[in-house]
Amino acid sequence: MTIDSPQATVDMDKLMSFVFRAVDEVGATLNTALVVMGDKLGLYRSMAGSDGLTSTEVADRCGVSERYVREWLAAQAAGGFVEYDPTTERYRLAPEQAVALTEESSPAYLPGFFQIALGSVIDSPRITEAARTGDGIGWHDHVSDVHDGCERFFRPGYNAHLISEWLPALDGVLDKLEKGATVADVGCGHGASTVLMASAFPNSTFRGFDYHQGSIETARDRASDAGVAERTSFVASPASAFAGTGYDLITMFDCLHDMGDPLGAARHVRQAIAPDGTWMIVEPAAGDHVEDNLNPVGRAYYAFSTLLCTPCSLSQEVGLALGAQAGEARIRAIVTDAGFGRFRRVAETPFNIVYEARP
Repeated sequence: MTIDSPQATVDMDKLMSFVFRAVDEVGATLNTALVVMGDKLGLYRSMAGSDGLTSTEVADRCGVSERYVREWLAAQAAGGFVEYDPTTERYRLAPEQAVALTEESSPAYLPGFFQIALGSVIDSPRITEAARTGDGIGWHDHVSDVHDGCERFFRPGYNAHLISEWLPALDGVLDKLEKGATVADVGCGHGASTVLMASAFPNSTFRGFDYHQGSIETARDRASDAGVAERTSFVASPASAFAGTGYDLITMFDCLHDMGDPLGAARHVRQAIAPDGTWMIVEPAAGDHVEDNLNPVGRAYYAFSTLLCTPCSLSQEVGLALGAQAGEARIRAIVTDAGFGRFRRVAETPFNIVYEARP
């Protein structure tokens, strides 16, 4: 069946297919809040390893209201996040979902991904208003779920790949770190990457820099908790003006594209790095063209770029707004324009690409 509209002839089957797809999208949007709810209340953790629990049993284990848990479990079952047995009226968290939703050490751990998404949605009305004028909204202006979710999303990937794969892929860097190197972690956020490297290389010293004072304070606490505070320091500073020179290694994790002036930051790195030093740049996985990124990961990153990355860059001087899906060609252009003679891709995961730049 078709109908005529002022714009074009409409295929009703295609229209209804899109409508039901939209229903699924709304359910997925609401489920973002439900996943964060389940994570914060411990609902998933209470179910891990169990053969099946009733809503009362889950509620009792977590010390929360059964009536909320009953609805939450039904929504999780409808979305395929938990399994439901209508005979026993019990819900089960499959082992695979348990890994993704409860094991923080797993690279597949997902609650942080949902948490940063929820924070982005919470802040979206302000982003909408900023879009009317082209104004920016800084990282410091976002709700805590954005800051905390960002760390919790990226940290499992860093834990899985940074020490075992990414650093060894850099020419000669591992040997320097083991013997004793000076490292600047620029855009360090809560210090997850800094603390991880400091824990792995006790002969090296690490300095973390981030313009957000709140993140710097959290990073100091993280370093203290990890027992590496004596070999780490954290200072609030923009990427284009961080202190020190002669660094053996300078790192930027998932932050270059967020900067207002990434070229200015790159030029400062060039001045601060040792003649035989290395700049490691970790960026979101992306191709150079829009059509390269029309996939689930690209979709998520374009959404985060709209709500977080682009507004962050626009809130700063220059406001280049590379976007989370900048792609290798644009990153290479910035690095080479800053005076680096060598640039290459050294590693990648479904979520990140790692580049090496050297003078």
